[in-house]
Order: sequence, then structure tokens, then C-alpha cells
Amino acid sequence: MIPAAFDYVAPATVEEAVRALAAGGEDAKVMAGGQSLIPVLRMRLAVPTVVVDLSGLTELTGVHDDGDSLRIGAMTTHHEVQRDPLVREHARLLRLATDTVADPQVRHRGTFGGSLAHADPAGDLLAPALALDAVMVCAGPDGTREVPAAEFFVDFFTTALAPDELLTHVKVPKL
Repeated sequence: MIPAAFDYVAPATVEEAVRALAAGGEDAKVMAGGQSLIPVLRMRLAVPTVVVDLSGLTELTGVHDDGDSLRIGAMTTHHEVQRDPLVREHARLLRLATDTVADPQVRHRGTFGGSLAHADPAGDLLAPALALDAVMVCAGPDGTREVPAAEFFVDFFTTALAPDELLTHVKVPKL
């Protein structure tokens, strides 16, 4: 099926993305890797007025050492998480979990943050995020806030993200 018409926004910064989400309200959708959103759009299970594509936001990529934790950008692909030396050294559970994400094509396109923000109970990363006491960092019109994984996942396919917020990165304590 062909998706219903929607406006497409490709922001250059997180601030622009937040503004686009705020303007779109409840009917805006965020696209990270598109592995979950595209099929939903094609089946018209979601009919957004605007899709905000985060693929150009390089500030949301990579794995960084933040002292006692790793900071994993929401737009970091599963493959990048799987191969990162910091993850291999300090968060082995995440490396093992990303080994089981779908297939190589999805691992190269799907994103760490997209998987968590989608909150699919069958997803491979929700349980490790909970087990590792990960903290989700969310950006919205009022700035950023940190949400522990135990509070971030509210229900099936439901998170603590407000309609005008996006997941920017995840803090994972080093083990």
C-alpha cells in the first residue's frame, strides 16, 4: 500500500527537529532508520501530517566515553553499536543484543534510539536497556531531560516521550 500524504522535514539540528515536532503536534512522527515507521506508514496504521527525518543529524551518532557511562547517540546504527570497541569493553550485553537484531540489512540501517523509542516488546534492546539501568536523554522545547529506562517504557509501543520530544542519546553505565 502507498502511505497517505504527509509533509517531510529534514532538520539540520536537534532544535529544528524539536520545533518541527512541536508544530506537528500529536500527528507528527519521527523517522530514525525507518525500519519500524515505513511499514506502519505503508499499512496506514499511522497517518501523520508530518514526518521529521533525523538521518541528517550527525550530532546524534556515535558512542562516546562519558566517564562512568557510555553515551550512545540515538541515530547510531545497530551495526555501529555492535562493532564499537567501547561497547565491547564496557557494555558487552548490548553487543550481544545487537547481534540478534533482525538481519544485517536492518542492523546497518536501523538505529539504537529508534528501536528504543519504538518500544516494541519483541525488540531486542528493551530488556538490555532495563537490565543495564540505561538512562534516556530526551530533547524538547523546554530543554533536555533524563528518563531512566524503567520509567521510559510505559507500555507496549508507548514511551515517556512527549509528542514534541525526541530521544537524543542513551547513557549506559560502564560495567
